[in-house]
Amino acid sequence: MAEGAARGWVFAYGSLLWQPEFPPLAQHRATLEGYHRSLCLYSWVHRGTKERPGLVLGLDVGGACHGMVQAYDLHDEPRVLADLDRRELPDDSYHRVRVEVATETGPVHAWAYVVNHASVQYAGLLPEAELLRLVRQGVGQRGRNVDYVVSTVAHLEAIGIDDPALRALVRALQPGPTP
Repeated sequence: MAEGAARGWVFAYGSLLWQPEFPPLAQHRATLEGYHRSLCLYSWVHRGTKERPGLVLGLDVGGACHGMVQAYDLHDEPRVLADLDRRELPDDSYHRVRVEVATETGPVHAWAYVVNHASVQYAGLLPEAELLRLVRQGVGQRGRNVDYVVSTVAHLEAIGIDDPALRALVRALQPGPTP
């Protein structure tokens, strides 16, 4: 990409951190106000099935979410968004929306995938026991739900982002000592 070429941005807060659909031209830590990261969507495709759903992350209303913005050449936007939509919008679980995120170099307008509260896959806030049960049972087209949660936490930590709720869930998912 030529210096100064126009860039588009995507806000990554879950698996897009470690499995982007395009090679990012640049990445910066970013904070999105007004939304928080939550395991609030039943997964019937990527991390579970209708018979044995898993859970995936969504941006739900309230709070703030720390993640990354990933840059692409603006000329590639139709292809990048089509690829992202194919992955993130296999059903009505998310809406793709434009958001303003804060970065260390100033605000950036980015695309983000936020939960659709009207979707039948919206789980909302679940008790920890139910979170654990669903994450343990979920296996879908992209693999085991446990691996998704563990990998997300590892990648968040690698870029210096702590998500105490997800970290606690990963600890609870670890097998205990055998007597």
